[in-house]
Amino acid sequence: MSMLSRKQPPLHPFDAQIDIPLRSMTLGNGAKLFMIEAGTEDVLRLECVFRAGIIKEERPLLSSSVNMMLTEGSIRFSAEELNEMLDYYGIFINLQAERDSAGLTAFFLSRYFEKALELFSEILFRPVFPVKEFDKLMKKRLNWYRINREKVQNLAGNRFFESVFGPDHPYGRQPLEPDFDNLNPEMLRVFHARYYRPDEMAIIISGRIPESAVYLLEKHLGCQSSEKNHITETEAGIKGSLSKIDHIRKKGAVQTAVRIGTATINKRHADYPGLKFLNVLLGGYFGSRLMKNLREEKGYTYGIHSMVSSFDKSGLWMISTEAGRENSSKAVAEIKKEINILMKELVPAGEMAVVNNYMAGELVRSFDGPIAIAESFRSAWEFGLDLSYFSRMMHTIRTISPEEVLRLANTYFTTEDLYEITAG
Repeated sequence: MSMLSRKQPPLHPFDAQIDIPLRSMTLGNGAKLFMIEAGTEDVLRLECVFRAGIIKEERPLLSSSVNMMLTEGSIRFSAEELNEMLDYYGIFINLQAERDSAGLTAFFLSRYFEKALELFSEILFRPVFPVKEFDKLMKKRLNWYRINREKVQNLAGNRFFESVFGPDHPYGRQPLEPDFDNLNPEMLRVFHARYYRPDEMAIIISGRIPESAVYLLEKHLGCQSSEKNHITETEAGIKGSLSKIDHIRKKGAVQTAVRIGTATINKRHADYPGLKFLNVLLGGYFGSRLMKNLREEKGYTYGIHSMVSSFDKSGLWMISTEAGRENSSKAVAEIKKEINILMKELVPAGEMAVVNNYMAGELVRSFDGPIAIAESFRSAWEFGLDLSYFSRMMHTIRTISPEEVLRLANTYFTTEDLYEITAG
């Protein structure tokens, strides 16, 4: 029996055509509809997206509180009635409020399509934000906040975002304990009326879509309307902290949380696919340079991860890990050493090939099935990109050169721009 060689890449080069079976149209009220017909199971994924994320907040916790209250009672149904019907029809709902958008994602059987739409119209457009449920929610959130602020990874992460984007920008602003008492149901109603507008909604549905889908969507969601409102928004600029290094002392902590990175480009920039490649090579998968150095060779940490995230107003590059108190400064030094190597030396062809095949496989896997396809489509659509974005990503993965990686490292990984936040 032949032995497995761990010196050779386990994957072989392949090419793949990124193709999404997508139909798009506009409903009668102006809502955008995207339908992805895929899969063989009698299950649908439906997502409703609004530009109602944290970026729209006038004060902390507002966007997320509105979103979390959507199932706590509507004009027709109490919270108990809504949740009983969702359970009865096997409808799973995930409410999410992110930095730039908010809404719901639901999974349900195709035969309950119309009933699901009836419930979604109540949840999304007729919530009442009852005082009793609001008070319960804010007490729970305050308790979660008090628990989470004891964890060094949360302390470091929150301070990192505040340092990178500035405390006055919604991306960087962190809630404080008094903020949990500074909201009321009326504030939630005003925010909901402004930003959960039917005419500015996007609907992404995937799976085995019924023939009557468009008619039913028009009947239950396309008929919804709201009063026009003229909102004058003042957008805070991104202004990072002048201090690049900060440590939060946490008495009794065994581990020190480390967050290193900076603001960067987002998906709209031509260099973004190449930056993703560079990030994976550095710390974006289990065989990355940071994992080999800090985990396998030095034993400073159980794991370390580098990521590039894309927001509407900015991008973010962040390296995160936890290390023992005696090794935290050594870990930071090794992270910077690996970054500097990428800025000075060409990446060997064998290592390029491993990352190349890993990323190509991951990209193809992100289109495996209707749920993955819908999530991938949404990740491009929300930045105003078309489906060619994925083909460009695959082309970059397959053709990027060591010289291009070196250029990208010197453009986006300059160590003097890095924020270094530790807590422990």
